[in-house]
Amino acid sequence: MWNVAFAEIRKLRRPTLFFGTMGAAVFFSALFSSLLFLLIDSPQGNSDRGRVVGREVLSLSTGVVQGFSSVGGFLGIIALCVFAAQTAQEYTYGTLRNLLVRQPSRMRILLGKFIAMNFFALAMIALSAIVSISASIILAPGAKVSTDLWFNSDGRHAIFTTFINVTISVIGFGIIGMVLGLLLRSPISAISFGVLWLLIIENLLIAVKSSWQSWLPGTQLYAVAAGGTAVGPVSDGIEYSHALIVGGIYVGVGAVIASFLFLRRDVAN
Repeated sequence: MWNVAFAEIRKLRRPTLFFGTMGAAVFFSALFSSLLFLLIDSPQGNSDRGRVVGREVLSLSTGVVQGFSSVGGFLGIIALCVFAAQTAQEYTYGTLRNLLVRQPSRMRILLGKFIAMNFFALAMIALSAIVSISASIILAPGAKVSTDLWFNSDGRHAIFTTFINVTISVIGFGIIGMVLGLLLRSPISAISFGVLWLLIIENLLIAVKSSWQSWLPGTQLYAVAAGGTAVGPVSDGIEYSHALIVGGIYVGVGAVIASFLFLRRDVAN
């Protein structure tokens, strides 16, 4: 299993894949964190979907990770694409047969690939956290946001908690990508379906019926990255525990079905 993981890491280190993926993570992390402070007085809002995150919120101990938690969903989409492509291309290129010659256990191959891609995702998340927090520190004085509470005990706890939440969310998206790769056995089909569902179909379904946001898989993983969304008498939000349970069920059931098919189906595309 570990030999498979090391072999997969060598593939993930390819410059076009590694630097392209990390570059996208850096870009979105810097963009989301910068807009929070640069547009802090904009009447159109400075966060996703036109929400306003004011100085009083950014001055709290959680203010240092506002941008990082917001970009968690986009990191998840990047992970979905990478996991899906790296899984499905074994069928497209016919390399799965060669892998099975060296390692007959299909489950060890699957677990080895999963471990390697998780290390890749963790590197991406850590880089995103560094860029996002650094951008927040640099831009806070110009936006007249106090940073006194950012690095006290509560602030450090917020950074740690947000990092864990984003990691859970990104790995969840990655597993969905692997599931799509195993089911469709085509990188283009798996990535297209995953991105289309997350960015378009789910939003259309929620626009038709807002209560569906509590049950769609992508929305749950977005909520996990954000630590849950606000719930109140005038706000239809998602509690963190609900998002974690429902999202975990989707990911777990999908992983079991895909693993069974990987063990039973022919290796050819």
